Amino acid sequence: MFAVVKTGGKQYRVALDDVITVEKLNGDAGAEIALSEVLMVGDDQGVKVGSPFIAGVSVAAEIVEQTRGDKVLIFKKRRRHHYRKHGGHRQDLTMLRITGIGDVKSTKPKAEKKAKAAPAETKAEKQPAAKKAAPKKAAAEKKPAAKKPAAKKPAKKA
Repeated sequence: MFAVVKTGGKQYRVALDDVITVEKLNGDAGAEIALSEVLMVGDDQGVKVGSPFIAGVSVAAEIVEQTRGDKVLIFKKRRRHHYRKHGGHRQDLTMLRITGIGDVKSTKPKAEKKAKAAPAETKAEKQPAAKKAAPKKAAAEKKPAAKKPAAKKPAKKA
């Protein structure tokens, strides 16, 4: 079984016991987290695709360690202008081990589930009566803008 999850603005294809490196997530090593933004789930029977996410499905993962990526060098230079700028960046990363793919465990009490099963009001009943638009002024009342007189040309000397 595999899943495609979205975290840190990127998408990852994961399977059970995979170890992936993602952008930093809060938590200490050994903590359990749930990745709820699941885009696709597949197994022997077929593939289920969300639009954009699949409701009620999450991927369980364990934080292996908090680490940092390789240093990325940044160097700016402008020729013949005596300008050089040197810098670097190291991204904070989290290593995850996938421990399970499947349904989210329901934490809602049964009373809330029954309340949702009751028929909902229609949209017409929920919305208040719409206000009527004010009548527009007639086009005859508007006057056209006054035109400016043409500029006078200077007289030619003979």
